[in-house]
Amino acid sequence: MKKIKLSNMLIVLILSLGAIIMVGPLLWMISTSLKDKAGVFQLPPQWIPNPVRFDAYKRLSELDTLFSGIKNTVIVSLSVTIIGTLTSSLAAFSFAKLRMPFKDVLFLLLLAALMIPYPAVMIPQFMMFSKIGWVDTLLPLIIPGMFGNITMIFFLRQYLSNIPDSIVEAAKIDGAGYLQTFFQLIFPLIRPAIAAQFILWFMGAWNDYLAPLIYLNSPEKQTLQVVIANLNAAYAIQTDYPLIMAASVVSLLPVLVVFIIFQKQIIESVALSGMKG
Repeated sequence: MKKIKLSNMLIVLILSLGAIIMVGPLLWMISTSLKDKAGVFQLPPQWIPNPVRFDAYKRLSELDTLFSGIKNTVIVSLSVTIIGTLTSSLAAFSFAKLRMPFKDVLFLLLLAALMIPYPAVMIPQFMMFSKIGWVDTLLPLIIPGMFGNITMIFFLRQYLSNIPDSIVEAAKIDGAGYLQTFFQLIFPLIRPAIAAQFILWFMGAWNDYLAPLIYLNSPEKQTLQVVIANLNAAYAIQTDYPLIMAASVVSLLPVLVVFIIFQKQIIESVALSGMKG
């Protein structure tokens, strides 16, 4: 019993230390955004600002590029994740439950695309989008994602493999079409898995920096991450770290809200995957 208690205490200590290491930078970011320039370099460092200042957020709200960046990021993230999640779910359902020739070969070819690094296709994609006039628009960030996400298709296909084929066969005997079968029977069963993949994809789309940096040139077209990078380049020289940290906090809030909303579904997805695996 003493050995068990000692091991439990050691595990709690290690996990607590890991939590502090992971949460510490986040808390310092929030704390810095509530200070003035002099307070950032104060020794010893103040985790709780005294006094609390919202001057950085006030100056941030006066920047036109911030609101345009938020608007563009919301447009890209929601359009890609909502429509792309639907197409990914339908593709996973097709690969998992429908009978079609060369289904497994097509799925392997789809997975092979994951092995191609993005820098290898970055220049050809840019040339293609440039020829059709999509550079400096949001279309290169939106249209490809609407056709689905390979990682989500793979995850949902594996999740669907645990659902009996008899459900689809019974619906087919009752006269239900494939779309009716998917939306009325399959979709409610895989909703936790879809929620888990949705939030991961939303976080990736919201925090995407490289693709917007390549395709977007005009300040009013840039997404939030590019705007924050520009703020960092412009104000870091002036040691205006409260303004930079305030912009980072604003960028973090939507992802945090989405995680809070979908955390129940994510936990259910992990639990069900463990039980069925």
